[in-house]
Amino acid sequence: MCRATFWQDNFLIMKNYKILVVEDQDAMRESLLIAFKDEGYHVECVSSGEGAIKKLSDGNVYDLVVTDLKMKKVNGLEVLNAVKTENPATEVIVITAYGAISTAVQAIREGAYDYVTKPFRYQEMLKVAKNALEKKELKERLKYLEGEVREKYKLEGIIGNSAVMVEVLKVTADVSRTESTVLITGESGTGKELIARAIHYNGPRSGYPFVVINCGALPENLQESELFGHAKGSFTGAVKEKVGLFHHAHKGTIFLDEIGETSASTQVKLLRFLQDGEIRQVGGNKSIHVDVRIIAATNENLERAVNQGRFRKDLFYRINVIRIHLPQLKERKEDIPLLVNYFLELYTDKLKKDKRVFSGSAMAVLLNYDWPGNIRELQNIVERAVALSKNQVIGVEALPLPTGGFVAHNSNPERDVTVKSSIVETLSEQEKNAIVEAMNKYGGNQTKVSQVLGISTTTLWRKIKKYKIKPQHEIPDDGIK
Repeated sequence: MCRATFWQDNFLIMKNYKILVVEDQDAMRESLLIAFKDEGYHVECVSSGEGAIKKLSDGNVYDLVVTDLKMKKVNGLEVLNAVKTENPATEVIVITAYGAISTAVQAIREGAYDYVTKPFRYQEMLKVAKNALEKKELKERLKYLEGEVREKYKLEGIIGNSAVMVEVLKVTADVSRTESTVLITGESGTGKELIARAIHYNGPRSGYPFVVINCGALPENLQESELFGHAKGSFTGAVKEKVGLFHHAHKGTIFLDEIGETSASTQVKLLRFLQDGEIRQVGGNKSIHVDVRIIAATNENLERAVNQGRFRKDLFYRINVIRIHLPQLKERKEDIPLLVNYFLELYTDKLKKDKRVFSGSAMAVLLNYDWPGNIRELQNIVERAVALSKNQVIGVEALPLPTGGFVAHNSNPERDVTVKSSIVETLSEQEKNAIVEAMNKYGGNQTKVSQVLGISTTTLWRKIKKYKIKPQHEIPDDGIK
């Protein structure tokens, strides 16, 4: 049986193709029906162009339409136009007599995949049909992957509505539409790679590779070989030619994370590329032109590295065309509840857990913590809490963090009041939503709800009054109506 196979959501999906044959000659129509069915296709046949158009207008969708060009009343070109109007993804093969090849060429210009001239061998038709269906499958797969990429890396997916993150998102959106070199700075765990991916996948190079390399993870003697490739025999162990990552990123973007860790010789080659767009393999004797956009990132102070002679000044000026600085998490505390909710949903789904919420005291601990590991540390804490918690409400005991207060360095009193106000508002919304959901789930049984939420019935009653909550169904605590 001839079937398409492609990966989707980590499962192998098998798909039976559906073909419509449009042919007014009875013998030809029957022969094509048998040939396609023998290959395992699902086949429908009509004897006229009018019949084909009716099939399409009735909502039938086909992977492939095989139609004769010369038919009475409604010809093959009209069938082609109807197919492309109803479902542009359907491929079309036209059958034509030798003397009407010019009409077949016109059909290809109007969207047909290919044509087959009479008389033909059925193996020839089957081969053309197979190629047409493979093309359709590849287009569908590409469309699916592009959708996945856009969903994963769209700008809205970067969590944060604090003033500083709104500015970061604005600059990121503006930079995405350019070809400029970008330098992203910020501590480890602040999301530098996510910003780099957002710039690439929202920009003009989104259809081409996004290549990531952590310069700090490569020994100095391997950096040039990894980035630019090497010629066969250029050093001990170079038994064959190696293509570098710059070559793999042609027409796309290369993300150089921790660029401050590059060696002096690598910096020279990076500078040359930024000046004339050319690279040279280690041990090679010719320059290779590549079209690559560079996005660099660092968690160290490159200006200090320049002053200390560890980083070339001219290279720094070349990569520092547009700079995006990502703040530490402790500098954008009003975003913590948003991030917590995002990671809660992510890990309750991933770990197949019931919905979880943090208690008010647990959220206070999260808000007061210094977060030296930034967003990455917060993500790990939430994952751990979801994985180990047995209750719907996650308490302070589930957090491996200090529970004391946090005093921010260089705090701004006016800003602190604003942040505190927004945090309190967000916490109140979370608390109200948790109570509403539990009340609706347990039919208004306040004893059960207070047990699940880990609070007393008196506290629950006060909060119900405070938030003016009315459950959808009310069941007395004793369960008797």
